[in-house]
Amino acid sequence: MGSRVFIVAGVLALPFALYTLIGGVLVPFVAAVIALVAGMMSMALHQRGQYERSAAAQVYGMGSIGAVMALAHPLFVDFGLATALMAPIYAALMSRGALRKRSWVFVAVALIASGVTALKFVVLPAALAPGFGGIGAFVVSVLLVGFAAARLGAGFEVHDASKIKTYRHLIEHVQDAVMRFGDDGEVLFSSHSAERLFGCRRYELSRGGLGERIHVLDRPTYLTAFADANQDGKARTIEVRMRRDDPEGTARAPQFIWVEVAFSPVVENDMAGSRHEVVALYRDITSRKDGEDAMKAARQAAEDASNAKSRFLATIGHELRTPLNAIVGFSEMMSTGIGGELSPTHKEYAGLIHQSGHHLLDVVKMLLDMSKIEAGKFELQTEAFAPSALVEPSLQIVGPMASTRNITIRTDIPSVLPMLTADERACRQVVINLLSNAIKFSHDYGVVTLSMKRQGQNLNISVRDNGIGMGPESIRRLGEPFFQVHDGLARQYEGTGLGLSIVKGLVDLHEGSMHAVSEIGVGTTMTVLLPVNGPAIKLPETASVTPIRREPSVQQTPAWQDARKRRAL
Repeated sequence: MGSRVFIVAGVLALPFALYTLIGGVLVPFVAAVIALVAGMMSMALHQRGQYERSAAAQVYGMGSIGAVMALAHPLFVDFGLATALMAPIYAALMSRGALRKRSWVFVAVALIASGVTALKFVVLPAALAPGFGGIGAFVVSVLLVGFAAARLGAGFEVHDASKIKTYRHLIEHVQDAVMRFGDDGEVLFSSHSAERLFGCRRYELSRGGLGERIHVLDRPTYLTAFADANQDGKARTIEVRMRRDDPEGTARAPQFIWVEVAFSPVVENDMAGSRHEVVALYRDITSRKDGEDAMKAARQAAEDASNAKSRFLATIGHELRTPLNAIVGFSEMMSTGIGGELSPTHKEYAGLIHQSGHHLLDVVKMLLDMSKIEAGKFELQTEAFAPSALVEPSLQIVGPMASTRNITIRTDIPSVLPMLTADERACRQVVINLLSNAIKFSHDYGVVTLSMKRQGQNLNISVRDNGIGMGPESIRRLGEPFFQVHDGLARQYEGTGLGLSIVKGLVDLHEGSMHAVSEIGVGTTMTVLLPVNGPAIKLPETASVTPIRREPSVQQTPAWQDARKRRAL
């Protein structure tokens, strides 16, 4: 800003200086030239980042103008002294102590020049006497202003020194290591915490000592990040391995630690191609990396255990199926009298064996299905079929279970439903599992309702019961393998906890979704949404629906709200 003022003042004064030069007065022209030269030099130095020299050019220019004006002619003595005395004031406000001291030389030169001028023109007209009479008072006042400005500048310098001392104390005692690099990449400063981080003295980190501590595999990453900050002015944060020395010398091999390095460029100018100094923070993150490695190992161990469980279930399922088929088959032959007539007691025993065998076969079948789904080996055989075709076979299978407890199964199936592209056997298994689960947790003489409807591009299959219901925590865990709401050895309801897990797995394979709305003591509504056009929905084959309002979520359909109100009544 000051350099521009000098240039503008010189340009404005140049016409008047040329006019006086033609009249034989050289002083204004010299002052204007000095102002222009000082302003241009100051601006050039400022653009190169040499701010102290830029301020010095302005101070020297101001003092030179004052000295020339005081030496030239008695008419310019007052102006020359004022200009010369402004130099130390300007230096006190803009620069450090050394420049302030040198600026007083121009004041001394101006005073001497004014004395020489007064002696030279001792025989002056009386009209000029008042001008010399006011010189003394003017000099005294300007000296007082200059002294006050010098004291003010000294106060600012003390304040700056205090701030620098505070910042240095903070950097020296911060937990992270702080280092400053020059624009050539050389280490200019290292904090005391760097000694604790690297286990060496600070001087050992300069002259390539820091680069030698970087792991050879991480050096390209480190150098690239430093170049981005040094050359392009971009802040970067990286994680590298660096060597830490043992101050006691007991370690047999070098110890490498994980260090997070944050590079921050010191951008003082935006000149293209210029390099920047860089401030870097080094933080030891070895503990965090060890934790991440431990978590990764634990995750891998869990995945291995899950795979081993799936293989075990598949193996044991296949091994159990063969003897169970024999048990079911021979018990059925005994019950029908193929091997001879049995007494009523033996026939009852054979029926119990047959029933238990079927139960074990169902369990084995669920284990095999679950292992296939978890292993990703359950293949869907998709084809288009009518959703209503799922109802009758499912009711035939769960009908005996419902009859033993006098539970009524109702259906709400529209006469017109879109064709569903899916695996019919898998969808039938979904409906059977939902109905079986609803019957199991319903009270005697209860009601279970199976409904289907079109919902956008999906088929909505819902099973509602008025049984025991579930809490929010249990709803969040639905679909977990072997999870049961009533757990423990004294639980009232039998089952493996795989029914809803298989449902969720089959629905996910169809790229559908499963939802539950439940209230303890009121009942549960399980809803499955299956894409009408199969796992990969093809929009051109599905009629476009322009919603007038936002489609409500499955948990908030009007039918369910009405059902909840009826249950509450």
